[in-house]
Amino acid sequence: MTLQDTGIRHPFPDAPAEGQAVEIAEGILWLRLPLPMALDHVNVFALEDGDGWTVVDTGFSSKRAKGIWEALLAGPLSGKPVTRVIVTHYHPDHMGLAGWFQSRGAELVTTRTSWLYARMLVLDEHPLPLPEAVEFQRRAGVPADRLQRYATTRPFNFADVVDPLPPGFIRIRDGDTLSAAGRRWAVRTGDGHAPEHATLWSQDDNLILGGDQLLPGISANIGVYPTEPDADPLTEWLESCARLAPHAREDQLVLPGHKLPFTGLPLRLRQIAENHEGALSRLLDHLQAPRTAADCFLPIFKRQIDGPEYGMALVESVAHLNCLLRRGQVTRTLSPQGAWLWERRS
Repeated sequence: MTLQDTGIRHPFPDAPAEGQAVEIAEGILWLRLPLPMALDHVNVFALEDGDGWTVVDTGFSSKRAKGIWEALLAGPLSGKPVTRVIVTHYHPDHMGLAGWFQSRGAELVTTRTSWLYARMLVLDEHPLPLPEAVEFQRRAGVPADRLQRYATTRPFNFADVVDPLPPGFIRIRDGDTLSAAGRRWAVRTGDGHAPEHATLWSQDDNLILGGDQLLPGISANIGVYPTEPDADPLTEWLESCARLAPHAREDQLVLPGHKLPFTGLPLRLRQIAENHEGALSRLLDHLQAPRTAADCFLPIFKRQIDGPEYGMALVESVAHLNCLLRRGQVTRTLSPQGAWLWERRS
């Protein structure tokens, strides 16, 4: 049977209701926490570990989320404590309640990069965007009126939705093995969406805990930020997909950070790479004339974007442009307004 014949399938078509759980396999429960955004949920997984549970990812920190967790602990988790939290990557919908669980006696397990980023960001609060962040937006070609609103509006702060992280964690890295739910899990890391993002591959059956590195149907955001404005995360993402592909099998059930569990991972990894290569090709055609990053949403996303999604689209636009720059296919020059103008190399 070919990859096309097999396709992407969803053996568990119904997501767990709030405060409920779906049993994926012996000792593994699928839970879901709400998010206050267009992508309105994050999947978390509870792995039975003797007298307690190992939880993979946590959701945002909020009064509502903590209430849901209390209901989960008393209900589907049978009153047993969370003794370990494994965080796939540092983003707040995955790391948000790690410190809360630590304050209740759990140990935190994650990659060093994820812990350092999260620890740094949770301590880094600002009432207004830093000058470097405003300059990043200007370089990306954000229109003057939007840039003025951005510069005078309180930004999102990591600490808004992430509990304080106390010092101390247990490091995992690519090639490690850990045990949970009666299984041995190989740690394989990827980059691009988040540096040193951990995925866990069962060595005893067909399960994979994929976080945001392995998603069905949607693409993880690949963004460039003021902290590293010349970064090339898209190349890192494509390299990660190629590195994980030899380990992928048709029968593996991927438990992703968002959307539904799925099979067909070999095809999905190929789709992910082809989708970005297609966007890069359309973008290159678009750059027959000089454009700013803010001018490039249509070729990348096949639609114009405004509203709450604008910021995510902007950082992903810069990522695609930086990738083309690294490939030597475009040049950039500064406009009189201080924006980078990108153009296809002749």
